[in-house]
Amino acid sequence: MLDRAKIGEVFPTFVVPVETGRLRFFAKSIGEKNPIYTDESAARDAGYKALPAPPTFPMVLDMESDSDLPPEVEVLKMDVGRILHGSQEFEYFGQVYAGDDISVSRKLVDVFDKKNGALEFVVTETSYTNQEHQLLAKARCTLVYRNA
Repeated sequence: MLDRAKIGEVFPTFVVPVETGRLRFFAKSIGEKNPIYTDESAARDAGYKALPAPPTFPMVLDMESDSDLPPEVEVLKMDVGRILHGSQEFEYFGQVYAGDDISVSRKLVDVFDKKNGALEFVVTETSYTNQEHQLLAKARCTLVYRNA
């Protein structure tokens, strides 16, 4: 069983610059055809101050931490081979733009089990804040952990 005493743990915050080329690449990789995500003039004509990030882009920022694994995997000493990504939900309060420096803050908010402990669910919440200290988005991620 995973250590429920870790619920509430806050992981180190890190800052990620949002680069124009990266936004264009992400938009293309998800099949986004709307030019506001790849053409700066189209974005400005649509009323944006710069290239906006596609809605699910913030999850890419999570991967810029110093570790190759999400912090909860290390803190809970989870075997990577027994983890399944269960779900990801986003809540938006503002827009991420090219040129922003986004602070990524993550905490462990819940660990619970089902099937008499055969499956455990690890829930984290991540906040994305720009250089002007505006909270732009929150993500809630659930990992499913299969006990042996």
